[in-house]
Amino acid sequence: MSRYLVKKLITLVLLLFLVSITVFSVLFVLPGDPAQIILGINATPEVLANLRAELGLDKSFMGQYTDWIGNLLLGRSQQSIHYKMPVFELILGSLAVTGPMALIAMLFALVISLPLGIYAARHQNQPGDVTVMFGTQLGLATPEFWLGILLTLMFSVQLGWFSAGGFPGWEKDFWGSLKALLLPSFALGVIRAAILTRLTRSSMLEVLREDYVRTARAKGLKERTVIYVHALRNALVPVLTIMGLQLGQLLAGAIIIENVYFLPGLGRLVFNAIGQRDLPVVRDIVLFMAAAVVVVNFVVDMAYAALDPRIRLQ
Repeated sequence: MSRYLVKKLITLVLLLFLVSITVFSVLFVLPGDPAQIILGINATPEVLANLRAELGLDKSFMGQYTDWIGNLLLGRSQQSIHYKMPVFELILGSLAVTGPMALIAMLFALVISLPLGIYAARHQNQPGDVTVMFGTQLGLATPEFWLGILLTLMFSVQLGWFSAGGFPGWEKDFWGSLKALLLPSFALGVIRAAILTRLTRSSMLEVLREDYVRTARAKGLKERTVIYVHALRNALVPVLTIMGLQLGQLLAGAIIIENVYFLPGLGRLVFNAIGQRDLPVVRDIVLFMAAAVVVVNFVVDMAYAALDPRIRLQ
């Protein structure tokens, strides 16, 4: 297990290094001058040059990259050009919204998908299975923002159970903040549930045909024990793969739903920073989002090894 862990840690470090190079390179070649945007078109060349030097924009590619990575490794955050505060503080503040929303969305997806996927597999080609597969097809075809708008019209406008948007803050109102995340989390989770339900069904069907499942049934074990103890554990391995990818996508791709519900999360922050040409914010958030996907996949690999010992022996 330790050898498997070391290999995965080395891969993790290399991936993070490649991601940082890619993120920095893409933003480095983008057109536009942050100094010009800050000072306006009437700024003199001397003033522009002084501001570029102050921001470190007068250095070469490698000079700017090493400064950026060095500061990150030392825990020093650059100053946001627009917000005039450390980028780390902006990220932590926004992550307090996006992180819980992504976790709640995945919880919704699991609570919906696992029972439905198992039910569909146990009743293959029966009316219940056909109904579940039809529902998942609708879920796959439904845009998240459209579902979010429908949920707002139903539960906020018509019933008045939830606010139509906004986020009061965890310190001011914990339960109000949690309630504000339920609708957007459900909108995100339902779409993921459609994918996970289909995957759980196909994985369970494959596992239920295995010899060890037939042996367990031949021994007279209860069907519930066969399904939830023997079959489900092995069926979850491919499901974990997609869950890891989806959780990373939720952290990195919640821009639209955060704008629908006016949530001050990471997606909305990076969207505004791009429009303001706030390079330090864009650079750090994009790196954080990419790193989150890489780290989540690393955690999934560790979960593989826990679920299936054969993986860590390869």
